[in-house]
Amino acid sequence: MKEILINVESKEIRYAYMHFGQLIDLIIDRKKSRQITGNIYRGQVKNILHNIQSAFIDIGEEENGFIHINDIIINRKKFEEMFDMDFALDYSESKQNRQPKEDITKLLKIDQPVLVQVVKESIGSKGARLTSNISIAGRYLVLLPNSPHRGVSRKIENKAMRDKLKRLIKAFEMPKDMGLICRTASANASIETLVDEATKLLNEWQEIVKKFHATKGAKILHEEWTLLKKAILTTVDKKYDTILVDDQSLLQKCLNIYKNYEKEHPLKIEYYKQKTPLFEKLGIEREIDKALRRKVWLPSGGYLYFDKTEAMYTIDVNSGRSTKEVIKNVEETLVRINLEAAKEIARQLRLRNVGGLIICDFIDMRMRKNQRRVLEKLKECMKDDSSKCTILGMSEFGLVEMTRQRARESLIQTIFTPCPYCSGNGLIKNHETTALEIERSLKKLIAKNGKATISLTVHPDLDEYLKISDKPYFIKLAAKSKCFLEFRTKDTLHLNEFQFFTNGRKENV
Repeated sequence: MKEILINVESKEIRYAYMHFGQLIDLIIDRKKSRQITGNIYRGQVKNILHNIQSAFIDIGEEENGFIHINDIIINRKKFEEMFDMDFALDYSESKQNRQPKEDITKLLKIDQPVLVQVVKESIGSKGARLTSNISIAGRYLVLLPNSPHRGVSRKIENKAMRDKLKRLIKAFEMPKDMGLICRTASANASIETLVDEATKLLNEWQEIVKKFHATKGAKILHEEWTLLKKAILTTVDKKYDTILVDDQSLLQKCLNIYKNYEKEHPLKIEYYKQKTPLFEKLGIEREIDKALRRKVWLPSGGYLYFDKTEAMYTIDVNSGRSTKEVIKNVEETLVRINLEAAKEIARQLRLRNVGGLIICDFIDMRMRKNQRRVLEKLKECMKDDSSKCTILGMSEFGLVEMTRQRARESLIQTIFTPCPYCSGNGLIKNHETTALEIERSLKKLIAKNGKATISLTVHPDLDEYLKISDKPYFIKLAAKSKCFLEFRTKDTLHLNEFQFFTNGRKENV
């Protein structure tokens, strides 16, 4: 049974995608972080960075968007990557693909109005990534208003169907220099449906152009589908059984959207009205909590460690408790743990919404065929991911390099904020280190002030530690220079923080 659970709170809506009782994907939509990927804007150039051939563009959102010259000129390779497609026509030798080496200052000027689309959400302090290679997505087709490329999604595995769709879109009567892409769902659509959608997308484009010329300043011209509509279409296209919603008003919105698709797939849309919260009742809260932890246990007793650096995510696979069993075949046991890890890694990457470069460190296996088994398992499990993923081979050390498209903030970025105490390190100094810092500061104060009454204020826990051996030493150190040292506590101080006062005046140490 496949279902989507939708939990509504005052400031967020959470979508949990379930396959036979297991959480396989989670999307959190918060009011303060409205998703804008796919939106089309009338932007205004604010700053041009000649050295990196890029520009910042005001799109009317909180942060200015960022565009690189490669996202301004027509880029066939980018379309291939974005839509995972094969081209129906070969444009490799056409004029559009023989771009001269451009200079961004020849393409953009300060305060120039530009038509741009968001391809990547703003994350942290980074503004949204923009492109002028516009694409307008429908359910079955994608219109490329500024590019002649026509192609078919590689996810349609039936070659005969792909060839049929290629011939079909090649025959479409389209304005010059406009292109079309057949999405995966187009394999199940009739010719009439595809023609109708192509016409609808053309009308939308004409409306966008009209708005662009009629307005001034930065403004949104076209809004991508809402997460709710995407969820409904997912249930129809991927044959889900149920949508369970715990809010009456959102339930009505679901029913209204579903009316347009009810003939295609029978779907139950139900209201959850039990007293126990929906996500708590079905174990989703517990799964979210697991997805926020560094350590994730596997069924066999092995476990995964998830760690983030500035450049990449690393995932370490460990044998854990499984080594306590009586093992007859060590290699096969390690392979079993790695296969479990591959399946859980794919799930956790979706739940955590990890993007960018990812390194998976599997347990070493001697036999090459076992390495291939694990690698194929990982690739198979990643096929269900809606974000584009690229997986390279496995090295002799069991390392797998992969990338996953980063479209929005990760789960940790959505839920957490950097710790003001440790500045995001996840660590604080131990008491011994802090005691040594106090000693160095005390020596500086004594040398600076000579005879004085010095007061040291620390957190009560640190004060207990200092009582063991440090306090007598500090008092003796101060007495040598004829200073009097007294100790005070303040529970509002950070564990690593301490304050010195000399003759009642606070010292900056």
